[in-house]
Amino acid sequence: MSFSPTHEPTRERALALIEQKDTIQAQIEHHLSILRTNNSTMQSPLVDAEGFPRADIDVASVRTSRVRIIELRNDLDAVMEEISSALQGLIPPDTKTVPPADSSLNIPRTNGNVPEIAFALVNGVAPNSPAAAAGLLRGDLVTCFGSLTASSFGSTTSLQSLASLVSSHENQPIEIRVRRGDLNSNSSLVTLSLTPRSGWGGRGLLGCHIVPYSA
Repeated sequence: MSFSPTHEPTRERALALIEQKDTIQAQIEHHLSILRTNNSTMQSPLVDAEGFPRADIDVASVRTSRVRIIELRNDLDAVMEEISSALQGLIPPDTKTVPPADSSLNIPRTNGNVPEIAFALVNGVAPNSPAAAAGLLRGDLVTCFGSLTASSFGSTTSLQSLASLVSSHENQPIEIRVRRGDLNSNSSLVTLSLTPRSGWGGRGLLGCHIVPYSA
């Protein structure tokens, strides 16, 4: 899937891109549900201890869904970049401050000169959990969780607002962005779709341990 740039960003263009984002996220969730149906994640093995294809899952469906999830996540990263550019085009050139997040679009607005600031650290991810299915990894630094960014927390070190958001979005996908890799050289922003749910076999709705973080 490709996304052609526009020379005159408009609100209509931004909204169209948001619609594309929602469509991609829905497709990702569809394929994640296939993995869940097969009690699988993006990392779980497809062969048994003897090296034969597992008989308890539909290996072909799991493999196909994994490939599509990777492709769709790449598409999501691309459209998120376009959304960021489109929103920046709506900001007057002499604007010096970062506009507040537009909750109707659920996309935190930033300008090109302000890096996304991490406010939380993923300190652990349980196997077969919603967090693991979304692709969240231990060591990921969270820069965006739904409509929440570092500016949502101010000087507080409590993540209560994040916990409240998770509780209110059970079985609903939440878009998150994390900074991953060597922060000194090869870090990159990764966009994921995380769906809180109970009954996955462990504690909590996410199956991961998230703690406050400051650089």
